[in-house]
Amino acid sequence: MGPLLELRYPTPAELVAAARALTVRSPGLCVLRQVGVSRAGRPLHLLSVGRAERAVLVVAGAHANEPAGGGTLLALARRTVRDPELRDGTSWHFLLCADPDGASLHVTPSPRSLYDYHLGFFRPAGPEQPEWAPSVLPPDRLPPETRALTGVIDEVRPYLQVSLHGTDLGGSWVQLTRDVPGLAEPFAKSAAQLHIPVETGASDAAGWPASGPGVHVMPAPEAAPAYPSLTDDARHSTWYHAHRYGGLTAVIEVPMWAGDLVDDPAPHPAPHAAMGLLADRLLRDADEVRRILEDARPEHRDAGGPLLRAATWVLELVPGLAADLVRTPPADGTRAYVGSVDAFARRVPLRAAAMLRRALSGTDERAAARLEYLVARWSAAFATSFRARWVPVGQQVEHQSRTVLAAAHHAREQAG
Repeated sequence: MGPLLELRYPTPAELVAAARALTVRSPGLCVLRQVGVSRAGRPLHLLSVGRAERAVLVVAGAHANEPAGGGTLLALARRTVRDPELRDGTSWHFLLCADPDGASLHVTPSPRSLYDYHLGFFRPAGPEQPEWAPSVLPPDRLPPETRALTGVIDEVRPYLQVSLHGTDLGGSWVQLTRDVPGLAEPFAKSAAQLHIPVETGASDAAGWPASGPGVHVMPAPEAAPAYPSLTDDARHSTWYHAHRYGGLTAVIEVPMWAGDLVDDPAPHPAPHAAMGLLADRLLRDADEVRRILEDARPEHRDAGGPLLRAATWVLELVPGLAADLVRTPPADGTRAYVGSVDAFARRVPLRAAAMLRRALSGTDERAAARLEYLVARWSAAFATSFRARWVPVGQQVEHQSRTVLAAAHHAREQAG
């Protein structure tokens, strides 16, 4: 990543500057160009390395609160410039930040704790997320970031698209739109070497087939969703756009803090009862946030803005999600799965409280102080319950990079 970026996550501006430096040093090999603009007018940049028709597309910054992908993208770009074997018959394309507007609002490039991370937290509402928007919006209402991303896919027609994601606390896992035989082994080996737990029962992939521990393959379109109330569906996201050209997408998740409760494949003694308890806590915590929002001054409550929109959207998900946890049989009866759902159920109200605190800070200080208390209490409980252990940025980046390269190799072998 470079000595200045080893201890923190690079900002979008730093990524653009680093990409420009690569094009200056290797002008015949690298091209940096603008491929779109955000809703707020921020440019979206694509760095291309090599000119071969067979292509890999790497996307960072689809979720503003998952900053590891920027460092991984930069490390991969530098490596592909350095290593001609990686460019043998393959061009590499790097979308530096898929959501620059979101990145401008998530302001914790070097968090010292989960509490610190959440003080600057932002993640937009589902319809405003570039990759997820097609699953909840009609084509004529898609945001420009989504159209820019699908336009790049249409242009380079990648045999592999890699979307770099991350989680605040937990483990690492991979989601595939089509199986990549051979990927599970190098993925697991990298995680073990870097002391990163593998999230074998990831709630994001609940009910999906697994081709190996932590490597999940998206189910067929006719498969019932694990959480019927959630409107977003990965099968309608931009991850599937590469399929029209014979490609596939790998989504690679890496944790900021490692958690001990997400990698235990042993059967849980009472998964149904555990889901009920998690649903009760989810409803209780969300109600605390909702009451503060309802008590806020009307002019602040109705002011709008991305932080308030996102917090409100998160709170609206809670009743249906809690009902899903109680009514739907657990997709996986392992301790790892229950631990992953536990983490998910903690994140939802915590993120709503964090974003609402920021939205009301400076205008309704009493409400903001009440919310900051919740953020501090819930962040500490989350970290303590999962025995959170910071994963150095360099290790996050190295694990994602290794997994990207392994996916590119095995997917190319599969493609022939």
